[in-house]
Amino acid sequence: MRKTVGLLLAAAALVGVTSAALADSSPTRHGKILGEVLSSAKSNGATRALGSGQLRYHGGPVQHVNTTYAIYWVPSGYSVSSTYESLINQYFTDVSADSGKTTNVYDAGTQYYDGSGNVTYHSTFGGYVVDTNPFPASGCSDTVSQTTVCLSDAQIAAEAQRVASAQGWPQTLSTEFFMFTAKNVGSCAGTNECAFSYYCAYHSNSGNTLYANMPYADTVPADCDAGQHPNNSDADATLNVTSHEHNETITDPLGTAWWDSAGYEDGDKCAWEFGTQLGKTSYGSYNQLINGHPYELQMEYSNKSRGCVLKGT
Repeated sequence: MRKTVGLLLAAAALVGVTSAALADSSPTRHGKILGEVLSSAKSNGATRALGSGQLRYHGGPVQHVNTTYAIYWVPSGYSVSSTYESLINQYFTDVSADSGKTTNVYDAGTQYYDGSGNVTYHSTFGGYVVDTNPFPASGCSDTVSQTTVCLSDAQIAAEAQRVASAQGWPQTLSTEFFMFTAKNVGSCAGTNECAFSYYCAYHSNSGNTLYANMPYADTVPADCDAGQHPNNSDADATLNVTSHEHNETITDPLGTAWWDSAGYEDGDKCAWEFGTQLGKTSYGSYNQLINGHPYELQMEYSNKSRGCVLKGT
């Protein structure tokens, strides 16, 4: 009996080690860099339900409620489009206003849980700031011709923490800081893993400080723009990957909660999949109406439906 139990425990340990190794080797995550939205060119037109199988729970916390903050890092000499900040702020406000509803992609996350219970769709927009602090000297090197500075993950994390502290914003597992950088600003999460050529966004953490690196998607539209701009703004492209990272942080804030055997989180499994359109404005199609406003956002993975969904579970 003891030998049998020992063999079972060893087998379980091996499964755990194998699962962790698969996650570390995933194209969408490594170390604390989580949920990288692979560029559309890097994704190579893959079909929905990427990764491998259902999402699995790995024992860590989820966000039962969440508060988002937007940081626009736009120093002198850099810029964003005239409606960029206002549309992103409107989006976070709309997501907050529709909290509890089953009519958009955020409801899909409510099926996931930790030891304290299920995720609830309860989001609050805590505020925003335009950060004019100069960029540091490039902390990385990319091959994207459009970029004029390259920020390392450490530089992104340090600025997010600096701004949050200066604003008096709480840094807890229920808050997330979205770092939106100006147009033509690059970044790298690791060797050969850089904005636009490899990813369009990712989420991560520095201790209890949760943050998302949100490059300006339309710096390289061919890599990071889904093509629909229902609000006639460059921000439309960035909001698609913002939704991806927000949903993933809710269900896997520290990389220890929900992901499949290939390391893919709920957003990764449905990247660049948009489902059925709800309508069309004068500027482009949309598949979501959140607080009455149109957005084009990717689908999210539902274990209950065993596939990608645009609302409910």
